[in-house]
Amino acid sequence: MYIYIMPRKTLILSLCCVVFFFGTTKLSAQDNASHKTNTLIQPPYLKAGDTIAIVAPSGILKNRTHEIQLAKDLLKSWGLHAVVGKHVFSQNNHFAGTDDERCEDFQNAMDNPTISAIWCARGGYGAVRILDKLDFSKFKQHPKWLIGYSDITALHNLFHNKGFETIHGMMCTSLQDDPETIKETISTFKDALFGTPLRYVLKGSTYNKPGSVSGELVGGNLSILYSMLGSKTSIDTSGKILFIEEIGEYKYHIDRMMQSLKRAGYFDHCKGVLVGDMTKLRKNTTHWGSSVEQLILDALSEYNFPIAFNMPAGHDKDNRAMILGRTVEMTVSKEQSEIVFKN
Repeated sequence: MYIYIMPRKTLILSLCCVVFFFGTTKLSAQDNASHKTNTLIQPPYLKAGDTIAIVAPSGILKNRTHEIQLAKDLLKSWGLHAVVGKHVFSQNNHFAGTDDERCEDFQNAMDNPTISAIWCARGGYGAVRILDKLDFSKFKQHPKWLIGYSDITALHNLFHNKGFETIHGMMCTSLQDDPETIKETISTFKDALFGTPLRYVLKGSTYNKPGSVSGELVGGNLSILYSMLGSKTSIDTSGKILFIEEIGEYKYHIDRMMQSLKRAGYFDHCKGVLVGDMTKLRKNTTHWGSSVEQLILDALSEYNFPIAFNMPAGHDKDNRAMILGRTVEMTVSKEQSEIVFKN
């Protein structure tokens, strides 16, 4: 039998190639892992004299000029300037202008270095239609805060995946309510904008799942998170705390969304769940049979992470501002929960 003996020089070269290949593969994997855990970029907090752009990336603003004026007045009272997008009051069926018009206003706000924050006038539906049209090349040179909730969750996801913190907080149309009834909504929005540390003590719940955890806060509206599954705008919840809120859904819809997120691996490496307002739930002819809190607990029963209910954020009048992408410490007990945003 003939046995081939590789020349010594060839053997050494081959071994070097193997070491180099596996070394680079390992390094690449480490780089990818470190990229996923990097702290997100924090846009500069606002100061007197800064300018906020008001845009409408989603639903139509029919007969809402009064709320936009109130928003401008509010910013002025804080020493800030406001510029309103050219197409904010445009109308295209369900939307505040065509996709191109809404995208143009949003892109202009992203690109303008004199703008310090982008404040969404309202939610509704439509932000998903402009996600893939947005260009972050100039934004990366001059990061600014994105502000909104509800349908704006689609944009929060995009900005988070691009590496930037955002503010989950009130929108211009929130000012349709008497300011006396939304004091905390307004004051915490101002705190988030100007960099005052955020800390919330939540009322207790017998449904709370006790524990203490620290991690990046991500999430938003449950329906939007669910709709992002399978797309490049779906968020990675590994090592993070997930916030969810919802409005106007049947309980079985909420269960379907929770089950779908679970099957997609959303909760496999999640560190905790923070549950906001579940507002104006609809009643089905077939009775669900449990509270929405129990529904959520049942969907997450196989996980050991802490779960806190009663976060006043979402579609209720008391909509406290939160910084998505920021590390928070969440301490949960049956008596109360505490959410501390790290600066």
